Amino acid sequence: MFEQAIVMLDFETTGLSPAMGDRITEVAALRIEHGRVTDRYVSLVNCGVRIPSFISALTGISQAMVDRAPAVDQVLPQLLDFIGTDALAAHNASFDEKFLKAEAERLALVPAHVGLVCSLKLSRRVFPGMASYKLGQLSGQLGIRFRSAAHRAESDAEVAAELLLHMGRHLGSRYGLGPVAPQLLVALNKLSAAKVPDYLHKLARERPPA
Repeated sequence: MFEQAIVMLDFETTGLSPAMGDRITEVAALRIEHGRVTDRYVSLVNCGVRIPSFISALTGISQAMVDRAPAVDQVLPQLLDFIGTDALAAHNASFDEKFLKAEAERLALVPAHVGLVCSLKLSRRVFPGMASYKLGQLSGQLGIRFRSAAHRAESDAEVAAELLLHMGRHLGSRYGLGPVAPQLLVALNKLSAAKVPDYLHKLARERPPA
């Protein structure tokens, strides 16, 4: 379905902005290959910060859980090694990438992923006119179910991975594209929704027969 591996990433955090001092509390990274999730890296993260009570209420991640978790200087190198040079994806990808870069910078590390795919932006272009593009509501509209509670990193990453696979199947079958390159998904993220069908039809005409 995808020509190269894509890693779906999801962070739980103490807030919305690393620039304002917010930190990660949990990470899930799922590698998608051959139309399925083939490997995963999942961990709570101890960044030595206090978790706001409303965040604990939303996620179910308590202060005691992160206090017992591996330290960020252990988790981040392992996470970056897991991602490697594969393309990275996330639902609202700019959010997760800015936390990844901020935490890596604290440790003088540099992420090596090649390409960033936002499944939220992509879903707006592949499935225009949906009632909502929030992960929980969009997945429900497409018949993709959470296996466990939302707002936990692994659960959200699993649903986002299924969403990305669903879009990959749709692109391949509707436009006759066959396997989809991560670079194509990155390119679609940059187009307006109105331009996507013509772009894909043109691409399909230009591709040599299998």
